[in-house]
Amino acid sequence: MKIMKFGGTSVGRPERMQHIAAMVTKETEPAIIVLSALSGTTNALVEIGEHLSHGDKAAAKKNIDQLETHYHDFISQLVTKPEASEKAKAIVAEHFEFLNIILRISFSEALSKDILAQGELLSTKLFSCYLEEQNIDHVLLPALEFMTIDSNDEPQIGSIKVKLSQLLQKNSDKKLFITQGYICKNARGEVDNLKRGGSDYTASLIAAAIGASVCEIWTDIDGMHNNDPRIVNRTVPVEQLSFDEAAELAYFGAKILHPASIWPAQTYKVPVKLLNTMQPDAKGTLITEKAGSVGVKAVAAKDNIIAIRVKSSRMLLAYGFLRKIFEVFEKYRTPIDMITTSEVAVSLTIDTDASLNDILKELEPFGTVEVDKDQTIISVVGNEISRTESIIKKLFGSIMNVPVRMVSYGGSPHNISLLIPAEYKKQILQQLNKGMFNL
Repeated sequence: MKIMKFGGTSVGRPERMQHIAAMVTKETEPAIIVLSALSGTTNALVEIGEHLSHGDKAAAKKNIDQLETHYHDFISQLVTKPEASEKAKAIVAEHFEFLNIILRISFSEALSKDILAQGELLSTKLFSCYLEEQNIDHVLLPALEFMTIDSNDEPQIGSIKVKLSQLLQKNSDKKLFITQGYICKNARGEVDNLKRGGSDYTASLIAAAIGASVCEIWTDIDGMHNNDPRIVNRTVPVEQLSFDEAAELAYFGAKILHPASIWPAQTYKVPVKLLNTMQPDAKGTLITEKAGSVGVKAVAAKDNIIAIRVKSSRMLLAYGFLRKIFEVFEKYRTPIDMITTSEVAVSLTIDTDASLNDILKELEPFGTVEVDKDQTIISVVGNEISRTESIIKKLFGSIMNVPVRMVSYGGSPHNISLLIPAEYKKQILQQLNKGMFNL
């Protein structure tokens, strides 16, 4: 059995949803189809929740009505037969009745998760409605019946495997299954989610739980590119990556793949393919245990980075100093991306300012603390690149005229990362594209 995940842009228009239906029905292998919300829906639902959290029910109502109009326009083009049309209208009515009811309920964090879940519930139900109209045999598997996270917001693979296997066994005569990405139940049994980009995570978790033959991630671009095509004019897709290389790229800014989606597939040795819904015959990118080749594969950029330097000639060499520094970030559950040390200072980066003021206050007793905001991490990723002398020379020869704040080298054989001011991002990506890839 294979997993096929389709993102918001892949289902964002009626004709694209119809195109997906035609694609999946050609599959000879049984498949579980994981769908995101229609493009724009999650952002709209987030905005509705924000209005409600601020008590602005009029603004929330306006957004709800606009979104409902969009969905009525969508289904008018998706299905044509009267019976299917009535069913689709009923689906939309049901979910927007819920959104209108919450206007009369006190807002809470739990309620916000219910609001966000409506996007995936709508897209899968409407897709199922279209499949019914086309007489395509399938089963709609509610993700809320098997996708669970524990009290630390970590997916429970064992539980997911048992529950999903039971649902599949009940429908052992079926070959096509539809389910929601992103949404899940938490340890309290409440509706929750796997955070932004979580549909990739859902697909990978399902693939791991059932031992899928492959996990296909379908988007609107033909695989992982060697550079950011939104910034650099000439980019090419990467044919093959190892799980380690893909994880580095996803974590350090490659938007095509959710960072957390690598480890389930890697742990359970399920190949991942990144494919283009608009060009289904394109080769895309294959991610497996094998890198395929040695050398630089791609460059990624991670924005909104904050650099913090703690300078202390008195304490840096003292036993346990770094541990005490790290404990401050652990206390506020703030991950560290990069770190460098010298005899008198330690510099590190974080990607959120949620607890920045508290962190800085607790770091002050350790020495002088300096903060640089609006930084970008540029990561050059490839197999064994940190051990290849010619690549190192080419890399540093490609970043002339760009001020580098930090360099992370040697922590991973597959990644060399540079911290630069965000204003130089476009320049350095273009220079690396020419210097590392001759493009």
